[in-house]
Amino acid sequence: MAPSTEAIGTRTFPALGTFASLLITDASKLEQACALLTGGVLAMDMACSRFRTDSELWRVNHAQGRPVRISPLLVDALATALTAARITDGDVDPTCGEPLARLGYDRDFAQAQQDTSGLSQAPAPAAGWRTVELDQEQRVVRVPEGVILDLGATAKALAADRAADRITAAMGCGVLVNLGGDIRAAGEPPAGGWRVGIVDDALFETRSDQAEPSQTVMIRDGGLATSSTMIRSWQRGGISMHHIIVPSTGLPADSCWRTVSVAAATCVDANTASTAAILRGERAADWLDGLRLPARLVHHDGTTVTVGGWPAGTAGTGSQV
Repeated sequence: MAPSTEAIGTRTFPALGTFASLLITDASKLEQACALLTGGVLAMDMACSRFRTDSELWRVNHAQGRPVRISPLLVDALATALTAARITDGDVDPTCGEPLARLGYDRDFAQAQQDTSGLSQAPAPAAGWRTVELDQEQRVVRVPEGVILDLGATAKALAADRAADRITAAMGCGVLVNLGGDIRAAGEPPAGGWRVGIVDDALFETRSDQAEPSQTVMIRDGGLATSSTMIRSWQRGGISMHHIIVPSTGLPADSCWRTVSVAAATCVDANTASTAAILRGERAADWLDGLRLPARLVHHDGTTVTVGGWPAGTAGTGSQV
């Protein structure tokens, strides 16, 4: 029998430059589950942060072309990022760190957003994911000097997947983890599934518990991710920027979509597809439909396209988790 929604425990806290929300079907295990989530998020941040000078990724990015021995967690995160690049034909590319830095996203986003001065460097294309040399067995990675890896497109989603699986295995109950819009549900859900609000026009400053959802959907398990050109957007020298970069140009994607939400077996799969969809523009709907991935794509004027069996819904109902 599915657990009652009355027994659900919830917790939301800042994490990874955004927020983390945890929902668990046995409220008596909330504290233990929250400790597992907090520990997993911190471990991913220490492994994959582009901005922390004490992170593993910082060492890799500043090794001046030398090989670096890394932890199993960073091996997993890098392998995940390189797989995302391969299956999207290079659209989702982890070597976009240098292009992002040139556009002003060279520090924690909350700080970068405050600087509206002109750019000091011209945009430049990414080096390309094939320049990354990863030996998974020896746990060694090497990137050419000057290449900056950014794992933001996949590491947060991977953290959601790992946390949900770990909490479910340890607690023996249903769980939903939401890391800034990267969602993973695992275990036995509450009756009817988890209610998730899809927000089309959220900005970086928008709190998840105050956002008005454009649609509410129910999920039982798997991943759900939303990519947006609005969440991490900023101004430099009077020019609007966002964090979804075209690797071949080093510029923000000029997409017909402001937001794309995708459901898939894992959060990594959903995030990879939603990010690639922003980059692929008009081709994205047919591409997602061909993959049989339920998706909701939102134009800049708010009109929507749904594919892959994405459910019809009522605007503005329910609550975001």
